[in-house]
Amino acid sequence: MVDTGAGCGLRQGEIVGLAEDAIDFEAGILRVVRQAKLIQGTTVFALPKCNKERDVPLPSSVAEALRVHMDACKPVEFTLPWWKPDGPKVTARLLFTNSAAGVVWRSNSNIQEWKPALATAGLIPAPGPGGRYKSAREHGMHALLDFYASVLLDAGESIKAVSQYLGRADPTLTLRVYAHLMPSSQERARRAMDAVLRTTTGNE
Repeated sequence: MVDTGAGCGLRQGEIVGLAEDAIDFEAGILRVVRQAKLIQGTTVFALPKCNKERDVPLPSSVAEALRVHMDACKPVEFTLPWWKPDGPKVTARLLFTNSAAGVVWRSNSNIQEWKPALATAGLIPAPGPGGRYKSAREHGMHALLDFYASVLLDAGESIKAVSQYLGRADPTLTLRVYAHLMPSSQERARRAMDAVLRTTTGNE
């Protein structure tokens, strides 16, 4: 789940709703076509962020991690309502399930696996009285999406492309959220000119 979130920019519900039919290993594409979410106490399938399907590049490292996972933990078939508890039934073979071969519940996953792992790694404080972890947005799995965006922007990927991969309808929102992660234009200018001038000087 961590590899998929960090390497493909999926949100937690999109990771939980990721099914076997969404992975195209040959084309190197992950198709984000559904998420799993809780509506009135019932888990349902629904469209991803902004109610729109999207394709994202599947890095070979994430593809390998998914292959290993799928060999060890076979996809499990689920039939859930679409969009609302009384919606039409939709069947998908989910890649990630809990220890009872059931749908992963976000709250349980966060409390039982995600936050304990962060605390063990020293990234967040240990739980306080009553075994409760501090509540903070940056301590949630959304941090994997932020990591994904920061890596792509640092590598020079365009805001438009990053916005599409994240499933955001408005690239300007992505720019507002992640502008501070982009390399400075001055530094890019220096690198670009140095690359040209050093090559020219070396040829003379």
